[in-house]
Amino acid sequence: MLLAADWKPLDDDGLHDPKNPAVKVLQQPEDALSVLAPDTAGNKVDWVQALRLGQIAPRGSVDGAGTQEFRDTEIIMPNTLSSPPVTFPHRAHTEWMSCAMCHESLFVSKTDANDITMAKILEGEACGLCHGAVSFPLTECNRCHNVGPDDPVTPVSSGARIPDQ
Repeated sequence: MLLAADWKPLDDDGLHDPKNPAVKVLQQPEDALSVLAPDTAGNKVDWVQALRLGQIAPRGSVDGAGTQEFRDTEIIMPNTLSSPPVTFPHRAHTEWMSCAMCHESLFVSKTDANDITMAKILEGEACGLCHGAVSFPLTECNRCHNVGPDDPVTPVSSGARIPDQ
């Protein structure tokens, strides 16, 4: 269980200006986050678990008008140089938002159509739009790069594979 000491107050976190009067109106991280499912990284919240436990109820889109379409498809991206391949779990993402939040503007729904690199992700593009800002931090490599050499997968193309069911 996380302790309140794990979150710094806004006026001492190095991000907010303690002289700005608006800081006094913002909710303190301890108050907002300590009641949610704990995690070991980033803002110390397991957002997927918090959702599944009913602790939060995100909208399908920014304006709340998006239609939710849950998908269980996992995409395996093997072109990761010397790092283990990446699993992209649609379910954990579509529980949060509609497909239209990412497709077709951020990602094209076609195999090998997306040029995703760690450099782009670290610059806040592609996956980096949320990971590192909203979701778990980019220092948690094994959360994405998690396909072992003996994991059974079915080839789809040179750029993506779907795990065997």
